[in-house]
Amino acid sequence: MAVTIIKVITLTAGWMLDRILGDPLWIPHPVVGFGKSIAFFEKRYNMGNYRKIKGAIISMFLICCTFVLSAALMYVLLPFTWAYSCVSILFVFLCLAGKTLEKEVSDTFKACNRSLEAGRSQVARIVGRDTSDLSDHEIKAAALETLSENLSDGVIAPLFWYAILGVPGMLTYKMINTLDSMIGYRNERYGQFGMVAAKIDDCANYIPARITAFLMLLVNVKLNLLPFVSKYGKCHLSPNSGYPEAALAGILNCRFGGPHYYFGKYVYKPYIGNNERDFTENDVIKAISTNRKTEFLMLLITISVILTMGA
Repeated sequence: MAVTIIKVITLTAGWMLDRILGDPLWIPHPVVGFGKSIAFFEKRYNMGNYRKIKGAIISMFLICCTFVLSAALMYVLLPFTWAYSCVSILFVFLCLAGKTLEKEVSDTFKACNRSLEAGRSQVARIVGRDTSDLSDHEIKAAALETLSENLSDGVIAPLFWYAILGVPGMLTYKMINTLDSMIGYRNERYGQFGMVAAKIDDCANYIPARITAFLMLLVNVKLNLLPFVSKYGKCHLSPNSGYPEAALAGILNCRFGGPHYYFGKYVYKPYIGNNERDFTENDVIKAISTNRKTEFLMLLITISVILTMGA
């Protein structure tokens, strides 16, 4: 029971730090280390024959190493309550990305008010598509889409895996997510090498993405939009990203999606929603409010699950 209480306290403290500090650049981030390890193997093995097999082996190796090493670290620290707690708080803090994303999206809308080029430059910080020719509407749509999608990837999914597997589960999820963000693209370079990494990420996010969409509707008292989310959630190249995007599209009564360029390649994305309209400052305010309420509700659910499992 003592370990359960510590998990709840460290989770809450880590979440509060994220809400207060965001992602300070002066703190070494585990995702940076994950990215360097992925890049190390990708440069050496993403060539020649058997790319799919090599990518699968490397992905599984990095995922397993992350879980085993982090679990071993937490086990060694367990008898030392203060050290265990401090390390847990640090990892929870670094694995959540709620406040930073909200700030980036809010800054995108503010940048659009200054100039189109400022908006394009700002949104390029948080999206993978080519932003050089985006219109004001497309910039704001991209920011809001990213806000909803990353609510799942950056907050709800880490909390979900923390509830099940603690800090090792949260860190392992971040490795899976980093693998997908670096090598999970369906293009010539990564199509084979990152195929398994992308599939693992799809599995890891399957339940969290749907929880995210449901909670977004719940905090807005709009469960009547469940059929809307069910219909449009499938209208996305990703089996998961469409659900939180559809939830936000329904809440804002707008339309997301459509064709874009990624790494110079034209990609058609089906539309999510059917009300094509201009976005206003009220949209980003409502979207950020939805994120915050959803995040807090998921925190309470995670705490409840931890207390129930530890009882």
